[in-house]
Amino acid sequence: MTKDIAPPAPGGKIGLKRAVGAPLLFAFIVGDTLGAGIYTLVGTMADDVGGVIWLPLIIALVVALLTAGTYAELITKYPHAGGAARYVDRAFSIPYLSFLVGFLMMASGITTAAALANAFAGDYLGALIDVPQMPAAIVFIILLTLINLRGVRESLAANLIASVIEVTGLVIVIVIAAIVLGSGNGEPARIFEFAPDVPPLQGAFAASIVAFFSFLGFEAAANMAEEVKDPSKAYPRALFGAIITAAVVYLLIAIGAVIVLPPADLAESSGPLLDVVAASGLGVPSWLFGLIALVAIANGALLFMVMASRVSYGLATAGLLPRVFERVLPKRRTPWVSILVVAGATILLSLIGDVATLAETTVLLLLLVFLSANVSVLVLKKKDKVDHPHFTVPRIVPVLAIIASIALLTQQSWTVWLGALAYVAVGSVLFLVARYTRKRGDDRESARSEAAAAPGDAASAPE
Repeated sequence: MTKDIAPPAPGGKIGLKRAVGAPLLFAFIVGDTLGAGIYTLVGTMADDVGGVIWLPLIIALVVALLTAGTYAELITKYPHAGGAARYVDRAFSIPYLSFLVGFLMMASGITTAAALANAFAGDYLGALIDVPQMPAAIVFIILLTLINLRGVRESLAANLIASVIEVTGLVIVIVIAAIVLGSGNGEPARIFEFAPDVPPLQGAFAASIVAFFSFLGFEAAANMAEEVKDPSKAYPRALFGAIITAAVVYLLIAIGAVIVLPPADLAESSGPLLDVVAASGLGVPSWLFGLIALVAIANGALLFMVMASRVSYGLATAGLLPRVFERVLPKRRTPWVSILVVAGATILLSLIGDVATLAETTVLLLLLVFLSANVSVLVLKKKDKVDHPHFTVPRIVPVLAIIASIALLTQQSWTVWLGALAYVAVGSVLFLVARYTRKRGDDRESARSEAAAAPGDAASAPE
């Protein structure tokens, strides 16, 4: 077996070719992290902390780095696709628990897509065309669903192009803020002013939940594990490097936005960075920046819908969801039932939730997933040894990550918790339906086999 081929996956199957080096992996994770969140959530953070947007970003960065340490160990220890659900399965071997982690990942994709659909239909689209928000969000989701049904060519080159467009918009904001500051027209003192009606500590932790949304991307990286060259070295470098890079960009964006525009104005906008560009007076066309933002948001929403539908399909093929979710289009070979269910759920959530609430729900769901990964890494440190070198973090890292995750979970509102519990209830029902229907199917198959064998047995019996 060559070093460019992954070790056999569980079950003895040959792994994928390892064709992705550290630089390309770094670009992928940066592109996945520097997504649509920062385009839409600066205003939400400003509502909680005023101009001190950099503080919740730093809190979120610390939590992200702690959890990234856990993922760096797990990914390099088990360099196969699957993410947290695979790690939980290795640690505990409880099918329902493994299913629940996978289902929460799927739910986070649906919720994120709904949040981005609402963001797409807000001020950024308004810079191009004046249309009602709700119909625009629904049409947006339908168009993405049609693309998903047709089949998406998810090459790294295409992702890199989309990432360049997203980053271009962020660089424009940073440059604009620097020019405004240099000309003496900005207000740098605002970056130390908290929101007047919110206690600083309470506001900082509340905003850090939203800020954490912008750092998500560990699971996407985990699912590339089988295609990375020398993952034990490449993954930690790419993962930590990408998170630090994203953090620097986010901090510059947050500081620059507050310098150019008062926090109260940012808080009232569904397209805060568009308002920053417009308020600078530097002549950048609103339609151009709006188009860049729409590309970033659409790309993120599509990727999350694709992810959610494939997770749903994967859970079905593993026997953890009803068989109907396994159905694929004959020619396109896309999981059409899973895609349509994801689309329907995304439309429903976009109608009943706003961007901030949906983003907070995504964070809650993923904090539960990350919590399971951090507990799993502690169990697997004792329980499971592997015969290849891998990245290792001290036990204190996942312990601190668990504490930080629990701290953020305690800041979630009851509305967000109710939404998460609804997901768990729906998932549990689907899990039980899958177990029951598949058991009945197996029993019928067994009965048919026995019936088919009976005549032969009778014929061969002595008279």
